[in-house]
Amino acid sequence: MKIKAIIHTAEEGGYWAEVPIFHGCYTQGETIEEVLENLKEVISLYAEDEPENLSSSDRVVELSV
Repeated sequence: MKIKAIIHTAEEGGYWAEVPIFHGCYTQGETIEEVLENLKEVISLYAEDEPENLSSSDRVVELSV
């Protein structure tokens, strides 16, 4: 699976990045390389989160894209 991220130059120096398909998924770093490593980590953590407030009729499924 390929996931698009947007890397921005931070006003105070360094960089910050966001993953548009994951609401609230952001990270930062001093170098592009650091941001890329941080993106891998934050995306994997974000993808591991279990949904909250499920009712008994809800179903959780995993998909490969």
